[in-house]
Amino acid sequence: MRHTPVLLSEVLEYLRPTPGMHVIDCTLGDAGHSEALLQKIVPHGKLLGIDADPEALLRAKNYLHSFASDVTFVRDNFSELQKIVDQEKFTPVHTVLIDLGWSSPQFEERGRGFSFLKDEKLDMRYGGSGSHARTAADIVNSESEERLGKIFWEYGEEKLSKEIAAAVVAARGSKEIQTTGELVEMILNTYRTKLKTDKEIPWVGGLHPATKVFQALRIAVNEELDVIRAVLPQAVDVLESGGRLAVISFHSLEDRIVKHYFKSIDGKSIKILTKKPVTAAEQEAEENPRARSAKLRVIEKL
Repeated sequence: MRHTPVLLSEVLEYLRPTPGMHVIDCTLGDAGHSEALLQKIVPHGKLLGIDADPEALLRAKNYLHSFASDVTFVRDNFSELQKIVDQEKFTPVHTVLIDLGWSSPQFEERGRGFSFLKDEKLDMRYGGSGSHARTAADIVNSESEERLGKIFWEYGEEKLSKEIAAAVVAARGSKEIQTTGELVEMILNTYRTKLKTDKEIPWVGGLHPATKVFQALRIAVNEELDVIRAVLPQAVDVLESGGRLAVISFHSLEDRIVKHYFKSIDGKSIKILTKKPVTAAEQEAEENPRARSAKLRVIEKL
């Protein structure tokens, strides 16, 4: 099933795509945003689509087959944006879109280790098996108890971060943790101990008890926050004067980085167009639950 792009009408409203524009989608995914942008910028417009996941690129090429001559596909991490633009000689750049959400197919594909609802290898690398990054299993089996607790708290805001870290270290002493199912059971057992119950642990606020730990590991594996910090100044630099940058974030850690960076250069090299983040309308939030946490911030280069 194709990933549904969030805040699509709002993205189009703020980015104002017109025929002949050069657009960069830093997080191509299933190309929902890109397809809508291409419909506005052709003829004569061009799109540069970037994704680190080779499977995502294959899907995107399929979805955008009717725009094949208008799109340049690049497999790379968007933290290398300036290098990519230079290599592809993709200038001028009128618009950059960065959607920090991860696509539903990445979550749903078996073997990637993103889901706590399936028992599979504890991987979580966006680049898949071809990536040189450490896997989630590498992290839980090698980091110290203190470091794991810090990861679970800082990246996931998990209230039982120290207790879960202790459980992981104790368990790996006899057997390495290799699957999502093993990790989920440790998390659930930690909650059972804390709550002094042997019953099933309920979802709280719509969240599975393992949600925050899995988010934290995904961020750590893919160095997501460092990547965001790296790409933002590059995105501003590659833009033409009057060009626009839109960033969609999905949790407070991401949004905080985007907000603070934009504020730090507001009035110097850019103008903030969204004084407050744009969020999903009620209908979209009902139809697409992922959109509920999405926040859109947009700037224009001076």
